[in-house]
Amino acid sequence: MSLTTPTLHTARLRLRPFTDADGDALFALHSSAYVLRYWDAPPWSERARAERFIAACQQMADEGTGARLALDRLSDGAFIGWCSLTRWNPDYRSASLGYCLHNAAWGYGYATEAASALLQWAFDTLDLNRVQAETDTRNVASARVLEKVGFMREGTLREDCVVNGEVSDSWVFGLIRREWRSSSGPVPAR
Repeated sequence: MSLTTPTLHTARLRLRPFTDADGDALFALHSSAYVLRYWDAPPWSERARAERFIAACQQMADEGTGARLALDRLSDGAFIGWCSLTRWNPDYRSASLGYCLHNAAWGYGYATEAASALLQWAFDTLDLNRVQAETDTRNVASARVLEKVGFMREGTLREDCVVNGEVSDSWVFGLIRREWRSSSGPVPAR
């Protein structure tokens, strides 16, 4: 079952399918050690990684397992990152949320805005019941984004990955459909 990758609009962003033209900006994002300091994969060192990432986005849509969307700032059209809904399971009505933004776009609410738009689409279009997300326990800013859009921290995965050579813990967050108000956005975090 294929999944049509949507184009979504918010007050300040356009979320859209990736194209080959995104390769250079995507490589710049994922080659930053600072941006990826909490990721369990090293920064990219070769431009071909961007091409494989873009191809994987299309394959994900073709296989019906998720959607990864490029984020463009409306004010200047700049690519600032991406937001994704992966591991879509229509039988369980579940998926996982992820995002990555260039550090120059941090602190402006773009991740929250993009995640809210993607969640709205996911609950309305895919009829999801549950969305899950994980973040390194040291990445407090990412945890705050998840809480702002309504996720509840459900637990800690102890020593579940290695980040920059260090064993690291992750927090698991969940958002249940009944906790999401579709007409006005997420339920405020408690």
